Amino acid sequence: MSKTIKVALAGPGAFGIKHLDAIKLIDGVEVVSVIGRDPERTREVAAQYGIPHVATELDEALALPEVDAVILCTPTQVHAEQAMACLKAGKHVQVEIPMADSWADAQALVDAQQASGKVAMVGHTRRFNPSHQWVNKKIRAGEFNVQQMDVQTYFFRRKNINALGQPRSWTDHLLWHHAAHTVDLFAYQAGSPIVKANAIQGPIHPELGIAMDMSIQLKAANGAICTLSLSFNNEGPLGTYFRYIGDTGTYIARYDDLYNGKDEQIDVSKVDVSMNGIELQDREFFAAIREGREPNASVAKVFDCYRVLGELEKQLAD
Repeated sequence: MSKTIKVALAGPGAFGIKHLDAIKLIDGVEVVSVIGRDPERTREVAAQYGIPHVATELDEALALPEVDAVILCTPTQVHAEQAMACLKAGKHVQVEIPMADSWADAQALVDAQQASGKVAMVGHTRRFNPSHQWVNKKIRAGEFNVQQMDVQTYFFRRKNINALGQPRSWTDHLLWHHAAHTVDLFAYQAGSPIVKANAIQGPIHPELGIAMDMSIQLKAANGAICTLSLSFNNEGPLGTYFRYIGDTGTYIARYDDLYNGKDEQIDVSKVDVSMNGIELQDREFFAAIREGREPNASVAKVFDCYRVLGELEKQLAD
């Protein structure tokens, strides 16, 4: 594909804006439609980014013949259904993490992608962050092997708000959203499938109806282990922090910053063409479309993560 890739973006909230900002930096891509449930807010975003078409329903954008691809930044609960609708309409699709909130829906989405032949990718951004890419390159070069990962994912969300502090119309989830990042990254960096997983959770929030604290243990087939702590009750610092303990060193990733075990910063600015993980994720999506290939973080490549999440959900329900 040599022509401009024309994109529809659904969900102009906190993460949708990150994608719109990233796409501005990528040549040969144009956002031609934005879809949102709040018409006034959606029109404001369209005007800000020069997007000609505004819709309140995804089907309106899927009916546009000029749309080649769709990026879904919509509520978790509709990700799988909407991604399958995009594929059925003949559009390539990138769905933000998670691709589903059940293993069955994840399998249905993988099947839909295989039937369509279109590119279907999931926003597993950690695969693209320069800090984690640096570690992955070291692993692939045979210079480092993960023996343990210790990960903390901490936010303060006792009210149902998004990353911009705005009210959400849906409820986020520690397991199906935030744990998905680390479950996938651990298997990806260990280079080995997860064969054992355990989880416990704290009290259920009386209004949100979700666990606000969770602890997960993972073991890969090659013996590597991971301990993941998650909380929506933490008042700070906020974010996700990764400690890689390996056979030749220790590395601590704080988003796009990377340090060794002596807390000396490692320069990761030359790892890729950008330091923005969302931009790098989007670049991979559009490159896969142009080159007619399977992208890193395709629905098939990240599918096993959702098997593990499904097993953990069963444990937590017992």
